[in-house]
Amino acid sequence: MKFGTRIIHTGREIDPTTGALSVPIYQTSTYRQESVDHFGKYDYARSDNPTREALEETVAQLENGTRGFAFASGMAAISSTLLLFSPGDHLVVCEDVYGGTFRALTQLFSRLGVESTFVDATDTAAIEAAFRPTTKGLYLETPSNPLMKITDLAAAARLARERGAITLVDNTFMTPYLQRPLDLGCDVVLHSGTKFLNGHSDVICGFAVVRDPELGQRIRFIQNAFGAILGPQDSWLVLRGIKTLRVRMEESQAGAINIAGWLAGEKRVTRVFYPGLPGHPGHDIHGRQASGPGAVLSFTLDTVETTRRLLEGMRLAAFAVSLGGVESIISYPARMSHAAMPPAERAARGIGDTLVRLSVGLEDADDLVAEMDRLING
Repeated sequence: MKFGTRIIHTGREIDPTTGALSVPIYQTSTYRQESVDHFGKYDYARSDNPTREALEETVAQLENGTRGFAFASGMAAISSTLLLFSPGDHLVVCEDVYGGTFRALTQLFSRLGVESTFVDATDTAAIEAAFRPTTKGLYLETPSNPLMKITDLAAAARLARERGAITLVDNTFMTPYLQRPLDLGCDVVLHSGTKFLNGHSDVICGFAVVRDPELGQRIRFIQNAFGAILGPQDSWLVLRGIKTLRVRMEESQAGAINIAGWLAGEKRVTRVFYPGLPGHPGHDIHGRQASGPGAVLSFTLDTVETTRRLLEGMRLAAFAVSLGGVESIISYPARMSHAAMPPAERAARGIGDTLVRLSVGLEDADDLVAEMDRLING
C-alpha cells in the first residue's frame, strides 16, 4: 500500500469486538481479573490501555518500527527516552536543538551525571570529533528547530552505530509521512505528537518509536515505571487526527512552498530558512532522505520593529507557541520555543530577536501572503 493508504488502514482502524470504525475510548483505570494465577492482558491502565495501545501500534507502523510508546507530552517522551542513559554517559547533540530538550539536558540530566556536547550536526566530521569513549547516544533534529538545519541521517547513524551509540531523532517537523529515520538506520524516533500527528491544537502528547525489540523493551520498562503515559481520551483524539495526516501535510506543505518563495523575494526579509528552497544548505541531502520540505519555515526580518509589527498584527496566523495545527501559527523562538536557552547560547546559534517561525496551516496561502505583505511592507 502507498503511505497515504497506510495512514487509514493501519490494522487498528476497526474495533475487533464490535466492528466499529473508531476504536473505543476505554476510560478506565483498572480491569477485573478472573484468577489469582492468570491475569488478563490488561491489569492497570498506567501499564496498558486498549485505546493507547491502538495509537502506539499505529504510530509504530507508520514509522516502520516494531514498538511505539505514547506519552503525556513531547517532553515526556524525550525525557523518558533519555532515561536510557546512566551517570557517566555522554551524548552528542545537534546544537540548535529544541529549547525544552536543551533545558532537560543541561539542567536535569546533567545533574544525573549525563553529559552533553552540542555540535553543528550538519557537519558529520564535527559529530565524529565530539565522540568520546563514554558516548552512548547521538541526538538529532532534521530539519532542526528553528533554523531548519539538515543532518545526513544515514551517515550520522552509521557513525554512531560503528561506535556503539544509539541515534535518536526528533521527527516532529517531518512526521512519518515525509521522513522515516528508522529506515535510514536510526534507532529511536521521537515526536511531539501535539503538533502534526494530532494536527488540531487540542492535545498535548508525545511518542517514541524503535525498530529494535530489545530497545523497545527497555523503553517499555521506563514508560511503565516512570508513568508519564497518554490518557485514553487524548489517545482517541490523536488516532482521529492521524487519519487526515496526508491531506493536511500535503496542503500545508504546498502553502509553505508558496510563502517561502514569496518571502525570499522581499526586501525586508533578510533570510529564509526552508529546505524547499534550492539555496537552503542541505537541500540535496534533505531531498534524498525526505519526500518533501514540510510545512514549517523560519525567516529573519530587517528590524525588531518590523518583527513586532508582524507578530502582533497577524490575524490569519495565531501568534502562539506550538505548530502543526490546521490553523497557521506564527512564533517568536527567542521568547517561545527557545526561551529556556540562555541569551548567549541563542545568539551563538543564530536565534536572534528578528527570527520568526511560521507553521503553515490550511488557510489559502495567498491570503496569508497578503496579510504578511501588508504588515511587513505597509
